[in-house]
Amino acid sequence: MSRFWSDQVAGLVPYTPGEQPKIADLLKLNTNENPYGPSPKALEAIRAAAGDSLRLYPDPESTALRQGIARRYGVKPEQVFVGNGSDEILAHVFHGLFLHSGRPLLMPDISYSFYRTYCRLYQVPYEIVPLANDFSIRVSDYTAPRAVAPAGIIFANPNAPTGMGLPLTDIEAIARANPDTPVVIDEAYIDFGGESAVSLLQRNDNLAVIHTFSKSRALAGMRVGFAMAAPEMIEGLVRIKDSFNSYPLDRLAQAAALAAIEDDAYFDATCAAVVRSREHLVQRLNDLGFEVLPSQANFIFARYPGMEGADLAAALRARHILVRHFALPRINQFLRITVGTESDCERLYTQLVQIIGAQ
Repeated sequence: MSRFWSDQVAGLVPYTPGEQPKIADLLKLNTNENPYGPSPKALEAIRAAAGDSLRLYPDPESTALRQGIARRYGVKPEQVFVGNGSDEILAHVFHGLFLHSGRPLLMPDISYSFYRTYCRLYQVPYEIVPLANDFSIRVSDYTAPRAVAPAGIIFANPNAPTGMGLPLTDIEAIARANPDTPVVIDEAYIDFGGESAVSLLQRNDNLAVIHTFSKSRALAGMRVGFAMAAPEMIEGLVRIKDSFNSYPLDRLAQAAALAAIEDDAYFDATCAAVVRSREHLVQRLNDLGFEVLPSQANFIFARYPGMEGADLAAALRARHILVRHFALPRINQFLRITVGTESDCERLYTQLVQIIGAQ
């Protein structure tokens, strides 16, 4: 510990991202990246923007991009907030919406682990709400009356790392049971089989929906995310942004994201391809004896009863296939496996057959 660190830094436990190794012939199925790459129109927009204008600061309000997102989702531009990846937006949400006189934030015990990191960073009190035995969210845990209203509620839908989704009726029930509480739905994976809660925004002004361009839009390398919510909630996020970094999105990122959000044909085709591969992979793993949770994401969460999760992940790594293993209570036997192309899934399946057969 450095003597120059502040007291808060000394106590932080940073988030650990998925491994990004440099291994020859690597099949990378550990960070839920899109196997099909960005829209060609997004790539062309990047090339067109990479000129002399880069000497100028970008639009601090990302006006054109916010307008494009608003058109795509049927909301007003003042209901859209953009940032440097959905992780930055989540950081602003924790900082700007969840600190209320010591009241706790509610979140599932199994969900995106960055949530707890942000709680520690911004000193947000929180309460962990266990998932049901089947790893589903129990709606009654969030709708039951409480002596003190929670400062906020957040969960991923589809959830991560389980991939399981919650229907809109349940999300609206949670929002309506907590009218004075921000209810934040992290929809990083919604485009692979779920139904977005953005349709609920008009009649639930306490609801915020967060999306990313990293998954279904295949722009993880550009770092673009956005939130959609009531204008007063968006204004709070803008206040945080402009007290932190007035220019979160560079010119190339804004150009790429706008082109991607407008290319519906490419978006629909690649999402459909991922869903087809996911369903085929689930069927084949079930045939091998895996237990696979129902997934609405671009990954699956699975365990093989005859082998420790950590051992199976290590065996795959030895064969140059990376998957994500979480050494955490309740899920330490599961692997989170990104859905790749059909050939990626075939390679994974072939190696799993050999590993299981060698036991």
